[in-house]
Amino acid sequence: MTESYAVETAPHAGPLQIPEAVEDVAVHRPLLEDLALKTIYVTAPPSLPELSSIMRLNYKVVDDLFRRLRAEQLVEVTGVSGNTRQIAVTSRGRSRALELMALNQYIGAAPVSLQSYVQQVRQQTVRDLEVGPEDVSQAFDSLVLEQKTLNKVGTALNSGSAIFLYGPTGSGKTAIATTLPRVLGKDQVWIPYAVQADGQIITVFDPNLHVKVEDPITERSDPRWVLCRRPAVLAGGELSIEMLELQLNPITKFYTAPLQMKANNGVLIIDDFGRQRMRPEELLNRWVVPLDRRIDFLTLAGGRKIEIPFELFVVFATNLDPSVLGDPAFLRRIQTKIRVGSVSREHFHEIFDQVCNDWGISYEKSVVDELIDIIQKDYGEPLRACHPRDLVNQIRWAARYERREPSLDRESILTAVDAYFVPEADEESKSN
Repeated sequence: MTESYAVETAPHAGPLQIPEAVEDVAVHRPLLEDLALKTIYVTAPPSLPELSSIMRLNYKVVDDLFRRLRAEQLVEVTGVSGNTRQIAVTSRGRSRALELMALNQYIGAAPVSLQSYVQQVRQQTVRDLEVGPEDVSQAFDSLVLEQKTLNKVGTALNSGSAIFLYGPTGSGKTAIATTLPRVLGKDQVWIPYAVQADGQIITVFDPNLHVKVEDPITERSDPRWVLCRRPAVLAGGELSIEMLELQLNPITKFYTAPLQMKANNGVLIIDDFGRQRMRPEELLNRWVVPLDRRIDFLTLAGGRKIEIPFELFVVFATNLDPSVLGDPAFLRRIQTKIRVGSVSREHFHEIFDQVCNDWGISYEKSVVDELIDIIQKDYGEPLRACHPRDLVNQIRWAARYERREPSLDRESILTAVDAYFVPEADEESKSN
């Protein structure tokens, strides 16, 4: 069976209502009581305000849970400090807590219901974004790109659909992909600490991926939700099919959300697509339905499936030909394909000037003019966006080795070129 909820898409609202009673939490009372008992058992004998802080629940809700646990002789009051009661588990409560810990060791913020999560994600959908030329230009001001490329990026963001960036290595695809989330940088969304589904806990908020926003609005909102910037999640060659499924920790017995769930309402970048540990068709087949219908199906232990929203931009960046990575049916679901190729002589100068400025190196146009001729004529290479950065790095490393200040002169650039580019094989090496 599949746990599914249909909700209307609505504009993102302000504060999330704080639950004032156990019934308002929208999670089964037994789960909350079990979580409270485990928390009391694991932490040093806490006070009710401390328990409220750990569980991210209103004091009235926690007090209600405590009274029920106390009536069942699972917890007791051990003392009073000022007007605050100190609480601890009883021997009976300790036995029950150990049983619960064997089933699930989750301690922390009380989860939100799957229905609440689905509704909130739909309200924060990326499909309702309105991105204009000024937004894109401002976000990409650190990159030198053709206007038609920026226009395609802006169009894709307004579509809310997936994007395919392709072209030769070193052309700037990854830089574009990782800069793209900056267009959404001022936008804020609510992300839950954890979600409850079919009695199981799935942790969602990840401090390594989600950028928390400090805002007065959070003081008036349900503390089980974290106000964050729209997520930006990057996955490269390490991506495996398992990372797209619920991760059940065999020791703690609770789940971690997969990458696409952590990236909901934001951007998921698949860098170097086609070079992952799984075959490209595995990923494409896995996401045919999500990309088309905006829903994803995740499987819990035991085989039960839950339905979650797939409300995110997916950006595929690859130096492989898209036609060999996916069939027409899949490519149709990726509405925007952007080829990122070699750069013009003018743009090459702009990028080189920018890189030199970043490192405090004086820019010499005549030296770069000679460099361009060497790259194109002597090495038969197109001008790529990565060349300025890579060659300036070579100059900096050589200067550090020689214990001098780096400078952009003819000698240093020729040394950098010789170390960076691979010359065509000479006759002797061809014969070996």
